[in-house]
Amino acid sequence: MLSKQITVIGLGGVGGYFGFKLAQYIENDPNYQITFIARNETYEVVKNSGLTLLSPEHSVSVVRPDIIIDSLYKMEKSDLILLCVKEYDLENVCNAIKSQITMDTTIIPLMNGADIYQRIRKVIQSGILLPSCVYVASHIKVKGTVEHKGNTGKIVIGKDPENKGVDTDWVTALIKSSGADITIKEDCFADIWTKFTFISSFGLVTARYNKSIGQVCEDAQLRERAAGIMEEIQSITTRLNIDLPSDIIAKTFQKASTFPYDTPTSLQLDVNGSKENNELELFAGAIIDYGKTLDIETNKTLQIYNEILELKRPIPS
Repeated sequence: MLSKQITVIGLGGVGGYFGFKLAQYIENDPNYQITFIARNETYEVVKNSGLTLLSPEHSVSVVRPDIIIDSLYKMEKSDLILLCVKEYDLENVCNAIKSQITMDTTIIPLMNGADIYQRIRKVIQSGILLPSCVYVASHIKVKGTVEHKGNTGKIVIGKDPENKGVDTDWVTALIKSSGADITIKEDCFADIWTKFTFISSFGLVTARYNKSIGQVCEDAQLRERAAGIMEEIQSITTRLNIDLPSDIIAKTFQKASTFPYDTPTSLQLDVNGSKENNELELFAGAIIDYGKTLDIETNKTLQIYNEILELKRPIPS
C-alpha cells in the first residue's frame, strides 16, 4: 500500500504547531509521508535544523519532515493538505497548487475568516474541502521556531457542503491521534462565524484606536463601535441562515472579558506597526462585500474601515 502523502503549507504559528504534531506522531511510520512548504529563512532553518516547537505538550521539541520544499510549484499530489497561510496570500496559493489537487485530496484551511471556503472553491473546484475553525495560542518566536502556550490547539471541522458523503475519517483520526483537540460536525459554519464575530469586531476597533481588548470592553464609545460591527455581522448571518445564538453579542463581550486586559489583536499590531499586509480586508472587506451581495447595510463597518485606511496613509510633507 502506498503511503498517505501529507503536506503542510505555511509554518507560522498555526501551521508550525499542527505540522509539528503530525510530523512527530507519524515519524518512522511507513504509512505516512509529510512535506513542509516554507519560504526564505524559515525554509533554510527547517531544512538545516528542523522545526522547533516550544510547548509544555512536548518534551522533544524538534522534528524533521520527510521532505521540505521552498516553492508551491514543487509540491506533488497529496492526500491531505493543511493550508495555513495568511488570507492575503490565499488566492495566489490556490492558483499555484490547483493542478495538484485530485478528487481524493482533502484540504483543511486552518485560517481566520468567514468566507475562506467560498474563496478557495472559486479557484479549486476539485478535492474535498473541509470548512474549519481553529483555536491555538501559538506564534513564531524566531524563524523555524514556534512557541505555544495555553490550551491544546483545537480544530472544529465540518463536512464539505459539495461532498457530504465522502469518508474523511482517516484524516480526523490522524489529527486526533497527533494530540490535537478536534471536533467533527456536520456543519461548522456557525463556529466559523462565531469566531469571526469576535476577531473582526475587536480587531477593527483595537486597530482603529490602538487600544487593547480590555480597553475596548471598558470604554463605552469603543464598546458601542464593536457592538455595531457585531450587529451588522448578525444581520448577515441571519440572511445566510447561519444559526448563531440570539445573544451572540453579549457572549462575544463575555469571551473578550476572559482575555488579559492588555491583550492586543493581530490587526492592531499590524496596522499600528505600519505592516504592509494585514487582515483588514479579511475582516472589514468581507463584511462590506457580504452587505453588498445581500443588500444589508454595513455603514458602521465601512466607516471604521475607511478610518483605518486613513491611519495607514502617509502624512503629506
